[in-house]
Amino acid sequence: MTTPPLTLSHTVGPSEPAILELTLGDVLRRAARERPDTPALVSSSTGASWTFAELLSDAEAVAKALVDRFEPRSRVSIWAQNLPEWVVAEYAIALAGMVIVTVNPNLLPDEAAYVFNQSKSSGVIASSGYRGRDLTAIAADLMERCPSVEQVITLNTLSQLVDEGRSSAAVLPSPDPGDLVMIQYTSGTTGFPKGASLHHRGLVTNGLHSTLRNGSEPGDVMLGVMPLFHTGGSVLAVLASGTRMLTLVTVEEFEPGHVLDTIERYKVTLGGGVPTMLIAMMEHPTFADRDLSSLRTITSGGSTVPAALVERFEREVGAKLTIVFGQTEMSPVATMTRPDDAVDDKANTLGTALPHVEIKIVDADGNTVPIGEPGEFCARGYLNMLGYNDNPQATAETIDADGWLHSGDICSMDERGYCYIVGRLKDMIIRGGENIYPREIEEVLFRHPSVAEIAVIGLPDDKWGEIVGAVVRPTPGTSPTVTELQDWVRQHLSRHKTPVAWFNTDTFPLTGSGKIQKFRLVEMWQAGELSPLA
Repeated sequence: MTTPPLTLSHTVGPSEPAILELTLGDVLRRAARERPDTPALVSSSTGASWTFAELLSDAEAVAKALVDRFEPRSRVSIWAQNLPEWVVAEYAIALAGMVIVTVNPNLLPDEAAYVFNQSKSSGVIASSGYRGRDLTAIAADLMERCPSVEQVITLNTLSQLVDEGRSSAAVLPSPDPGDLVMIQYTSGTTGFPKGASLHHRGLVTNGLHSTLRNGSEPGDVMLGVMPLFHTGGSVLAVLASGTRMLTLVTVEEFEPGHVLDTIERYKVTLGGGVPTMLIAMMEHPTFADRDLSSLRTITSGGSTVPAALVERFEREVGAKLTIVFGQTEMSPVATMTRPDDAVDDKANTLGTALPHVEIKIVDADGNTVPIGEPGEFCARGYLNMLGYNDNPQATAETIDADGWLHSGDICSMDERGYCYIVGRLKDMIIRGGENIYPREIEEVLFRHPSVAEIAVIGLPDDKWGEIVGAVVRPTPGTSPTVTELQDWVRQHLSRHKTPVAWFNTDTFPLTGSGKIQKFRLVEMWQAGELSPLA
């Protein structure tokens, strides 16, 4: 049946497949029952591996040890890089009926203490070695400042908890799919983090539906390079693999050469990575000599994906690129393209709503806008968070009385229900009363052969209120000039959208999930830390 074209920017995703009424523990138990001998988890660094039966056995043992150590429904933080034991711990905490608190391993002690305290974590499972730092020792030192933390456990020695749990008589609880299971702290592109409280149903369903739209098949091998402390790793890799019963190969820390090695060695078929990762892989000196023929689909998201990057990736890698769009608060994916979408749709849209996800685009008064008009992207359905941890005011500002989660993203929708990113409400530049969307300018500049990465920001100005600034990372071996780039922009966009302040950088300040922190760029400009482009 042909669906009539939309006239208002309001759509609902397909009604199939069904929402999963399962917990994280249910997902792992089902996989162990149906495919006990299928490899579930592999470390690309050490080669250590678990079948689904072995993963369940270890996770249940750790869960029993946690039940013996902590009160029911305790919060337990995981502060570590992408070690395979992270995955064991994720399932174990859920099986124990407790709440996983994910913590970026790059956080400094004060930042980590904030997360431990704000989440009221009873336990911390931490790495003993990450970039020369002993996170276990740091967490132990922080216990004096974090009164809720009762114990610190070393993730690298999780096997001791496995042994402890195997001799335990503890009975594991039976949580409800709607129960809180994970608190993810927003990555801070605009400032202070808030803890998004996520439930079993939302996470497992989103993991399954995203990988199904990606065209996953039995026997697929998933690349686990996105950080596990982020939904891109703990959901779109771990739970996508668990619900679909695929093999997950974890990459401890992103390094483009090692990722290329991993794809070749393990015949990776599916994976994910933010744009900065994809660019780094294609810029690696050995890229042209790699056999990436096993790779079928890579999913990107986390920040806007320039159309030129989509086209370049598919041409040079020979795999399909799909785009996911949403945010942590949405478990995390609301819309997604398909591998077989038209090139224009994959390069220029955010795809359509996932199953059971309702989407609308609204104006400042909350009215649904006509097709093609920009407005705020809102979503409703199983995927939305329960709220922000211990922050009812922020929750009320984000989720309205009708259950719509307001994303802060400016988007538009076409008559088919495909969505397009325009920008962030907080990124929007208001120059002399005119709204300018950095995304539009970034798309144009990214197509210039001398621009490897670009961030467009608004800078305070006495006359205009704000002026347009551009921070450029040049393509290796090139030296673009201001005149050259200004002329390029003016070929495609009106004069008032052309950046007037240009800066050069070798590296951008990034969140742990690979998003460019534009507020930090503005701070760097204010401090005189940005180098002018010649």
